[in-house]
Amino acid sequence: MIKLRALTLATLCALFLACNNNKADLVVFNAKIYTVNDGFEVVEAMAIKDGKIVALGSSQDIKVTYPAEEEIDAQGKPIYPGFIDSHAHFFNYAESLNNANLTEAKSWEEVLSRLQEFAKTQPEGWLTGRGWDQNDWSDKKFPTKDRLDELFPDRPVLLTRIDGHAAIANQKALDEAGVTKAYELTGGEFITENGKLTGVLIDNAVDVVGKKSTSITKDKMIKLLKEAQENCFAVGLTTIVDCGLDYDDVEGIEKLQSKGDLKMRFYVMLSDNEKNFDYLVKRGAIKTGRLNVRSFKVYADGALGSRGACLLHPYSDMPNKKGFLLSDLSHFEKVAKKLNEHNFQMCTHAIGDSANRAILKIYNQILGANNDKRWRIEHAQVVNQNDLGLFGSAKVIPSVQPTHATSDMYWAEDRLGKDRLKGAYAYKQLLQQNGWIALGTDFPVEQINPMLTFYAATARKDAADFPKNGYQMENALTAEETLRGMTIWGAKANFEEKEKGSLEVGKFADFVIMENDLMNANAEQILQNKVIKTYVNGEKVYDKPAISKNKK
Repeated sequence: MIKLRALTLATLCALFLACNNNKADLVVFNAKIYTVNDGFEVVEAMAIKDGKIVALGSSQDIKVTYPAEEEIDAQGKPIYPGFIDSHAHFFNYAESLNNANLTEAKSWEEVLSRLQEFAKTQPEGWLTGRGWDQNDWSDKKFPTKDRLDELFPDRPVLLTRIDGHAAIANQKALDEAGVTKAYELTGGEFITENGKLTGVLIDNAVDVVGKKSTSITKDKMIKLLKEAQENCFAVGLTTIVDCGLDYDDVEGIEKLQSKGDLKMRFYVMLSDNEKNFDYLVKRGAIKTGRLNVRSFKVYADGALGSRGACLLHPYSDMPNKKGFLLSDLSHFEKVAKKLNEHNFQMCTHAIGDSANRAILKIYNQILGANNDKRWRIEHAQVVNQNDLGLFGSAKVIPSVQPTHATSDMYWAEDRLGKDRLKGAYAYKQLLQQNGWIALGTDFPVEQINPMLTFYAATARKDAADFPKNGYQMENALTAEETLRGMTIWGAKANFEEKEKGSLEVGKFADFVIMENDLMNANAEQILQNKVIKTYVNGEKVYDKPAISKNKK
C-alpha cells in the first residue's frame, strides 16, 4: 500500500511538472491555420509562449497538452502568417497622413478644389499634397502652375505625383528654392513650355524644391507614425520593408520600439548616401526581434507614369524621350563593389528595361553564380525578354508590386507599345527565374491593403473587377504562390525566413485571423475580406471593432 501511494504521488508530480512545462500563454483552436511551411500544411490549433509558437496540431491535442492563460476559439476562421509588405515607404505614408490627399482625383480642377479645402485646415506654412495622377484625367498632359499661382500667390505649394517621382510647385515654392529657370540636373528635369517653367518637376528636381518645405515637428511625426502603424495592423501587416531611410530615422525607430510605441517589425533599407554607409559600417548590421538593418536602397531610374523610367528605345507616346538613369553607371558599379565588400544587401529601384539591364549586368559581374547575397531589384517593372535570365544567373530577387500592374494597365501600352509590354509586370516569368518572388505594395504610391495585392496578383484585375478576363493572365500567380510571396518569401528576401513568414514551431507568433479564406474565395470575398485580429509576438495589436447596435 505504501509503495502504491508513493508511485501514485510520483506519477502526479510528473504530470504536474509536465503540465507546468507545457503551460502556454495563448492557445488558438478550432481554426484553419495555413502554416505556409514547405508542405503548405493546414492545422487546427497552435500554442504560443513567450511570443513564439511552441506547438501546432489538432484542437483536441493542443488544448489537452498545453493549458493556457488565454484561449481563442477561432470558430473555423482562416489564420495566416502576418503579412509582410516587401516594398513600402512607412515614414512617407505617415507623413502623407498630414498632407492633402489627392489620390483618385479625376481632374486638375478636382486637385485644386481638394487643396483649397485642405488649406482651410492648414492656414500657415507650405501646402503639401500627394497622389495626383494625370493618367486618370481626360486631359492626360501634365498640369502647369498657373492656377496654383492664382490661388496661392503668397504661399509655397508642392504637390507630389502618386509615384513620388514627379511633382508640381507654384512660383512661390520655386522662388524659395531659388529655381529661377530650368537647368541641367543629373537624373532630373524642370519641365518648361516656351522657355518658361511650368512648375512640373521630374525625379531629382523634386528634391531641389522639396528640401525647402517645412518639416513636421518631432511630436507630430511620432503621432503620425503611431497612426500609420494602427492602419497597417488593421489590414494584417506585421512586417514592413521601409525602402530608403536615413540612419537618424533608424535611431528614431529604435527609441520608439524600446518604449513600446512602435510594435511593428521593420526591415529597413538605408538610402544610398555616404553618411548612411559610414554609419552602418561603423556600427555594423543592426538586428533585433523587431528591427533589421543591413541593406541599401539605390535608385537606377524614375517612374513610367512620369516618363522618367529609363528605356532601351524611346517611349511609344513620346518618341523624343527615353527616360534617364538617376546617376552615372560608374556610381552603381562603385556602390555594388562597396556593398559586396561589407556584405550588405543592394536593393535597386529599376523600372525601365534599360535600367534593369544595366543593374542586372552589374549584379552578375559582382556576385557571380553561387552566392547567397540576396541582392534585389525593386519593381523590375519592364524587363527585356533577353534579360530575364540575369535574375536566375546571379540569384537576384525580383521584388514586385502586383497593384502596379492593375494601376498602370490603362496607359502602359501607350508608353511601351504591344511588343515591349510583354516584358512588363511579368511576375510569373520573374518567379520562375529563382522559384520565388517577394511581393509588396509600394505604399503610399498604392493602398496599404494586402488584399488588393492578393487580388491583383491572382486575378490581374483592379478593384472594379476590370478587365473582365484579367490583364496579361499568363503572368498571374497562383493563390499559394501569392500567399508565399506575401509571407515566407518576403521573410526570405529579408534573411528572416528562420524566424517569421510561416507558422512553425520556434518562429514568432505573428499571425492574422481573417473573415474569408483566401485560398477558396471569389473576387468579392477577397476584396471585401476583413482582418478580425492581428497578433505580433503573441500580442494582440488589432481587434476588429464590434458593430454597435442602436438601442430601442
